[in-house]
Amino acid sequence: MLDLQRLRALHAVSVHGTVGAAAAALGYTPSAVSQQIAKLERETRTVLLERQGRGVRLTEQAEQLAATARELLAIVERAEIELEERRGLPAGRLGVAAFASAARGLMPGVLADLARRHPALDTRLTEIDPHLSVDLVAKGAMDVAVAHDWDIARLPAPEGLEQAVIGDDPCDLLVPTGHPFAGRAAVRREDLKGERWICQPPGRVCHDWLVRTLRAAGCEPDIAHQAEENPTLVALVAAGLGVTLIPRLGRGPLPDGVVEVSLDPVPVRRLYALWRTGATRRPAIAEMVRTLQAHWPAVSEHDSH
Repeated sequence: MLDLQRLRALHAVSVHGTVGAAAAALGYTPSAVSQQIAKLERETRTVLLERQGRGVRLTEQAEQLAATARELLAIVERAEIELEERRGLPAGRLGVAAFASAARGLMPGVLADLARRHPALDTRLTEIDPHLSVDLVAKGAMDVAVAHDWDIARLPAPEGLEQAVIGDDPCDLLVPTGHPFAGRAAVRREDLKGERWICQPPGRVCHDWLVRTLRAAGCEPDIAHQAEENPTLVALVAAGLGVTLIPRLGRGPLPDGVVEVSLDPVPVRRLYALWRTGATRRPAIAEMVRTLQAHWPAVSEHDSH
């Protein structure tokens, strides 16, 4: 008889690509995941992981077993959903993936609220970029994703997922004090030609939006500096090294040397909650979505000041 926890560990390695990432998603240590895989190898008398550089790869037999594990975990999930639905109260473990500024600006209040009202619900947050988090929900590695997209860079939702709008997050142009735009009430996109930009790396939603928007306005962006985290982008602007576009959610107070200027029209990104269609009946999912939507007006109002 195959052990479900060991199959869960193999499935996590298959989805996340490394033992370390699988351990983080499961809430275990890498050593614990490795031990689970080793025990599964002994039980099946099969080599499941092979060394590849600094990482590992699944053997062909492991890929087949991981596919079976996914089917079994889906069956277990359906059984858990039915039990929770009968009780009518949110309970059990709920894995939530959220992008960085939502994890900082929205999720602390949401998670604290849920913990206070539903002590039987064990919610676990992981900070993950939207491009990855939605796929993890589709594969069953996460239960809910808090993701975002832009008007000209829509986030594709895989088949089998449901989504609900949380709210709209405006984005502002940040410039150094003394910049010609600093004293203006608003700046048109056509006026941005020739600026030195500070933004996130390629492949991130914000980067893709910036490039597409400026090209649509007839400007080829001069991207001078790239950084992952918004506080770093703001610090580079404060040093007078360029301008940036940053959404308001989770941004925090601006330091001296940085001025906020509105763009005309105002760029807006939309936040969504996404979950698997098969889990729609689960009370924990419904309560998470309701709580996200309930907290958004207060968070949005706070971030607008």
